[in-house]
This record gives sequence, C-alpha cells and structure tokens, in this order.
Amino acid sequence: MAQTDPPRASPDALLTLANREGRGCLKIFLGAAPGVGKTYAMLQAGRAERDGGTDAVIGLVETHGRPETQELLYGFEILPRLSVPYRGRMVQEFDLDAALQRHPRLILVDEYAHTNASGSRHPKRWQDIEELLDAGIDVWTTLNIQHLESLNDIVQRITRIRVRETVPDRVFDEADELVLVDLPPDELLKRLAAGKVYVQDTAARAVDNFFRPNNLVALRELALRRAAERIDSELLERMQSGGVEGPWAAGERILVCVGADEVSPMVVRHAKRLADAIGAPWLAVTVERPGESLGSEKRHRLDGALQLAGQLGADETKTLVAGDMVQELLRFARFENVTQIVVGRSRGGWWSELLGRSLPHQLVHHAEDIAIHVVTAKGERSPGAWWRKRTPQVNPNQSWLPFLWSALAVAGAIAIALAMTSVVSLPNVSMIFLVAVLFAAVRFGIWPAVVSSILSFLSYNFFFIDPVYTFTVARPHELLALFIFLGAAVLTSAIAGRAREQAAAAVSRARALRRLYEFTRRLSSLPDAIAVAEGAVVELNGYINRPAAILLPQGDLLELAASWPPEDQLDTASATAARWAYDKDEAAGAGTGTLPSARWIFLPLRSGRGRVGVMGVALDGAVPDGETRTLAETVAELTATALERARLAREITAAHTATEAERVRNTLLASISHDFRTPLASILGAATSLIDYGPKLPEHARQDLLDQVKDEAEHLDRMVRNLLSMTRVEAGALELRRDWVDIRETFDRVVAIARRRGATQAFRLDVDPELPFVLADPSLLDQALANIVGNAIRYAGLDAHVHLAARYAGEGIMLSVTDNGPGIPPALLPKVFEKFARGREQGGDGGEGTGLGLAIAKGIVDAHGGSIAAESPVADGHGTCISIRLPLEEKRS
Repeated sequence: MAQTDPPRASPDALLTLANREGRGCLKIFLGAAPGVGKTYAMLQAGRAERDGGTDAVIGLVETHGRPETQELLYGFEILPRLSVPYRGRMVQEFDLDAALQRHPRLILVDEYAHTNASGSRHPKRWQDIEELLDAGIDVWTTLNIQHLESLNDIVQRITRIRVRETVPDRVFDEADELVLVDLPPDELLKRLAAGKVYVQDTAARAVDNFFRPNNLVALRELALRRAAERIDSELLERMQSGGVEGPWAAGERILVCVGADEVSPMVVRHAKRLADAIGAPWLAVTVERPGESLGSEKRHRLDGALQLAGQLGADETKTLVAGDMVQELLRFARFENVTQIVVGRSRGGWWSELLGRSLPHQLVHHAEDIAIHVVTAKGERSPGAWWRKRTPQVNPNQSWLPFLWSALAVAGAIAIALAMTSVVSLPNVSMIFLVAVLFAAVRFGIWPAVVSSILSFLSYNFFFIDPVYTFTVARPHELLALFIFLGAAVLTSAIAGRAREQAAAAVSRARALRRLYEFTRRLSSLPDAIAVAEGAVVELNGYINRPAAILLPQGDLLELAASWPPEDQLDTASATAARWAYDKDEAAGAGTGTLPSARWIFLPLRSGRGRVGVMGVALDGAVPDGETRTLAETVAELTATALERARLAREITAAHTATEAERVRNTLLASISHDFRTPLASILGAATSLIDYGPKLPEHARQDLLDQVKDEAEHLDRMVRNLLSMTRVEAGALELRRDWVDIRETFDRVVAIARRRGATQAFRLDVDPELPFVLADPSLLDQALANIVGNAIRYAGLDAHVHLAARYAGEGIMLSVTDNGPGIPPALLPKVFEKFARGREQGGDGGEGTGLGLAIAKGIVDAHGGSIAAESPVADGHGTCISIRLPLEEKRS
C-alpha cells in the first residue's frame, strides 16, 4: 500500500503567523448596538487578567455615567487623558505617547471607531491602536457592528441614519480574537427605558430613531453573521497553518467595476460582502476611454471609490485605458482568472437600457463562464441632475470666451451667406453654417460647437427660410430640412469635438510619457544620490507645480537632501510624517490616515533592497486627483531605482578602491620580500665571514667584505627612500627646496654614483655649453635622474652605452637618458611610469628593484611643473629614451 505524504501547512498561513511575531494581540468586543454591554464585558475580562498577574491598564474607557460600569474601574491603573483644543474648547482624548511610554502588557481602549480631534497624530482611534500593536502591546477594544465600513450602506438603509465613523474591514479581519456581546432586542429596550444606556431624554429620542425593534433585530442579525464569518475565517486559518486537510474551494475571484457615478461606493461594498461570504479575493478596476477627460467632481468620486476599495481590502486597484470598455473588462477578467464580475446600474439610463447598450447588458451578452452581479441603486437625483450631468465642466476664468468666438463664427457665416446670396442665387446656404459649427468644434470642443449649432439653426431659419426675418416656417418640407440641418450640425459638432478632445488627450499623454522618458534618461546619467535627489524634485515640481522634497537617511536621521523651491528645513509635523513614512513603509502626512494635518504628504522610496528615502509633496490643503498621485508614485519609483543605482555605483567604486589597495599592498610586500632578500643575504654573508674568520682574513679581503656591506646597505637605503618618496608623491606632500642647479654637475654626480655601485656601461655626457642653471630641488632632481639611469643600467645590458643629454627645448630645457638596449616591450610602454611596472632584465627575471623608480621620477618632475615621456625603440628597433622637460626661470642677481 502506497504511503501518502503527510499534509503540509500552507506557506501563506505560516507567513501570516511569522509576520505577527513581535506584534501585540488585538481583541475586539463586538456588539449589535450601544448598550449591549461591550465595555462591561471588556472590563470584567480585564479584571480577571489583572487578578491573574497581567500588567493591565486602562487607556480610555467611556462609562457614559453607568454606575455598574464605573465600579469595574476600581483597582485599575488609569492613564491620564490628553487635552486637545477643538473649536474653542478642550476635549479629552486618548494619550498615545503616554501609553507607549508606559508600555503595559495589556491596555484597554474603548470605542475602536472613534474619530480623534483635529491635530492628533492619527485621525482615527483604530490607527492609534495599530501603533500600540506594532509596539508589542496587547489591546482590547469595543466596536458596534454599524461602524464596519463594508456594512455602512446596509446600516443606512436599515436605520435611515448615515454612520460617519467607520473602521476598515481589513483591521477588523486582522483581529486576533473576537468576542460577540449579544443581548436580545427586548432586553436592550428595557435597559434603555431604565436609563442604563442613556439619560431619559436622550433615551426617548433614541427609541424614536435608532433603537426601533426592527432596527435592533436587523443589526443583531448583521452582528451574528459577521461574527460567524470571522470565526469561519479563523478556523480556516488554523487549519491551513496546522496542515489540516480539508475540501478547499476551487478558487473564486471577484472583479468589481468602478466608475465616476454615485452608485460606485455601494457596488464596492457589495463586492466586499460577496467576497467575504465566499472567501474569495477581489479586485477593483476602472476603465477610461482614450481622450476622455473627467471633470473635477467626477474625478473626485472615482478616486474616492478606488480608495474605498483599497480600504476595504481589495487585493489590487487598477486603471485600464481602452476604447471598448466591455472587451477590455472581459480581457482583464480572463487574464486575472476572474470568476465573478460585480457592476452597478444607475437609474435613469433608459435610452441605453432600451438599446441594450448599457454596461451590464453588454457584459451579460459577451461574458462566457463568468457570473455577472448587477447592483441597482435608487434614483436620488434632484430634478436638475440630468442637466448638471451634461453641463460641460469649464474653467470659470475662460468660460465665456469659447462661446463668444462660436457666436462670432455664426455671425461671420451669416455675413458671408448674405453677401453670396445677394450676388448669386443659392438654393441652400446651410453648408456655410456647417463650416462655422466645424470651426467651433475643432477649435473649442463639443459644447461651444453645440451652441454654435443652435445659433446656426436659428440664424438659418431667421435669415434664409421664407418668410425671412421671422422664426415662422411656411412650408412643411422646409421645417423638416431645418431640423435635419440641426441634427447634422449637432452630430458634426459632437464628432469633431470628440476628435479634438481625443487628440488633446493623446498629446497630453505623449507629452507626459516624453517627460518621463527624458527624466529616466537624466536620472541614469546622474553620478550620486544628491544629484539624483535634486533632479527628481525639480522634475516633480515641473509635473505638478507644487513644492517637492526628498529626504535621505544619514545614520539614524533623515536629512533633507534636496527640495524645489529650495527650503532649509521642514516644519515639525511634516518632519514627523516623513519619519513615519520611512519607518513604517507607508504614505503619511496630508491626505493620509497618519498625521493628516501636516502640510506635506510623503511617499517611501522603495528599492529591491529596502527603503532608500522618502519623497514629499506640499499639498497645502489641496486634494490630489488620481492622475497626480499616480504620477508622483511613478516619479518616486524611478527615483528610488536611480538612488539604488547610485548607491550600488558607490559600493562598486569603494570595492574597486579596496581591491586596488589590496593589490598594491600585496605587490609591495611581494616586491619588498623579493628585492630586499638579495642585499640582506649579501650583508648577512659578509658580516658572518667577518665574525667567524675576521682575524684570519687578509686586510684587503676584510676591506672588500666591509665595502660589500656598505654597498648593499646603501642599496637598501635607496629602495627605502624610493618607497618613502612614492608615499610623499601620492599624498601630495612632496616638499621642494629649490636652488639653482648646474645640470652638468648633476649628470656627473649621477654617473659617479652609478659607477661606484658597479655599473659597467659606457656613459657619454652631452650638455649644451650655453645652458643656464635650472631652479629645482637638487636632491630630488638627483634622485629622479639616478632612478632613470639605474633603470637603463638594469635593463640595457652590461655592455650598453648610456647617453645623458641636456639642451634647450622651446622655453624650457630637455634632459634625456638614452640607451641602446633591447628597449621596452610595446605592451609595457604605456604603463612604464605606473607603480610596480617592471620589465625583464637582460639575462634575468625582473631584476632587483621595487618597480617604483620611474613612477617616483614622474612624481618629482610633475612637482617641478615639468613633464616626462618614454620612447622605445629609438633606432634600428632598439634602445630606450626617457626625456624630462623642465621650465626655465630667469636667475635673479
């Protein structure tokens, strides 16, 4: 019998458990309505925890004057509340900083959905609790079912009351434990009548409004259903994390279509409830037609619906662009493996419904193997809503100009038509008016063209239809022709106007893409993080015409790296929001759920290796639309990538420098160990012979050994001085003690030193007798020439000829050392003045020496303001010439 593999835990479930490590636990006491005993139950459970030894404190509890609830507070440590100014008075709020500083094991905070006073760190109390949980503190809190965001519209239909304070379903679903506090409606009404929920006057009003028996029954059912869904989700999570096998669903996936109409929030909430009911992930999308531009009000509604979907836990919100909305939605649905689509249908679209052209009809007609859910909404439009919906959104500062020009175009058409009919008898002049309509449509858009069509219709009737100069039409066929003209004019204006809008939108998108492309190219060429930050803020400011800034981490601090227009520093609230965005990896500041009173909004700059900084935009109370937010996020992503590239380039440079330093160190050690060994061995051998056989050796033998010790010691000294000189050259610390130098005497000293060290080559000196003294450092010039001559002696051969020459060369002098040796290999010639560049000695490996001689000579010549060059071969394919060019200065008497 084959063995089956033991069931394994779900990776996603294990990852969820791992993410909870170090985070506090959230326990929610859920009720159907106020007064069911949530706070009482929380305090009773808290007393049991405290009596069991848990460090439990009261963060904030509202007793609402109930004595039995007040009694349960005795014995608890109660944190002081924070006084916050609000509308001319002081209100008491939960002190988040005091709770974080106290850091108890468990804290009780009432009213999870409470809205904090303006100026608080977070606008909602549930966000305060999130920060406590992130700090590792367990939190117990209370919540009524009507405060859940996904149930907001249902509660409104049940109670006829819009609940303003809501909690996202995401944070509710992430609670570690849920306690349902249930009380039958009759018992709750008795408590209300007895004054145990509100005072008598308030209780009477509550019974007449919210606390109706039917309302309480419906709310109780919602609470029970939601609690059952939460328990089912918890069971599923435990089964997956424990590797318990079960009949898992084949995988439903829901897509909700969002638009700019009033029904979209209801559609989003319905999709959320549907997804929760079947345990399916869901997405929210909107489709924009190319060239179609939404007014500010519609754009605001669309952005609000997409934001609501994100708050309710949609896996993704996306904006699609396509001419055929239905086919694009179905293509995206098939690509994302969507099994159900949720779409809304507003009342009032009777024409589209009649023709079967509405979005729900088209989706039902074209969808295959995808379920379509249609959410209907009651018509809540005011009588003028139809007209407002179709009224053009125009700039108030320029609203009259397009219509004025359209009227002038019609007036021009009238003048031209009258002039032509006075000369030639024309049966129909309507085409002249169509030209005026086309002019208005192409130049100003649809609505000025529609106005032009109406004016043309009236003018054509008044001036050219019998009887003229009245709006009366005598013959029926002319009336028909007149209305056909009006229809053709309106249709022409609509087509031409839409073509103009589409062309303008295409140009705008092309311009934006071009700017982003150029921005990306510029970022790729910027050398460091500061340059990237400066380029990014200037570009973002040019896009959205608002101040922009980038802050980069410097140790434990966030420093303002660049801003445009330039600012020295941010205000305290904005700096705190920037720190929060960087630490928590989420947007913070104006328009967000964290520090919304700040002037700036900050977005984290994310790269593949983590956060690299934050980007901020000063909103100053403005609400950015979706396109602006998307553009800012795109710039933030590009900037983060460029900053990461700059950081990697800096690391590569540092690594290359370290590698080069290590190579130089290893080469130097290898050179020293090799080149010092020979003279040290000679010194050691001579010294040993003198110690062991000194009295027995003849005088001349002892003198030869002592001379050998001296010569080898001088050789060692020369190599050490070369190393020290190279160090001073690289450090820029080479000090020149200038004096007037006779070049012939310098040549004589260098040759004498070479011969004293055993040089067997033939030397020839050639110095121009008219050559003046040179202002230079005598010892350093001797060392440079000695290194060059030593190089010729070492590599030219024992019988070589070495020619030292000095002559005028323009406004300076040229010193050259030429030999007739084998020359420098072509591959080595460009590197001959680099450190550790060594050739092969005649008959040896690399010769003795550190490979620093010519490098030191170059450093000395450069310090004198001269230049040095190598030439090989010199003649007949042999020889090497090292030439030095030094400037001449007049000798002062």
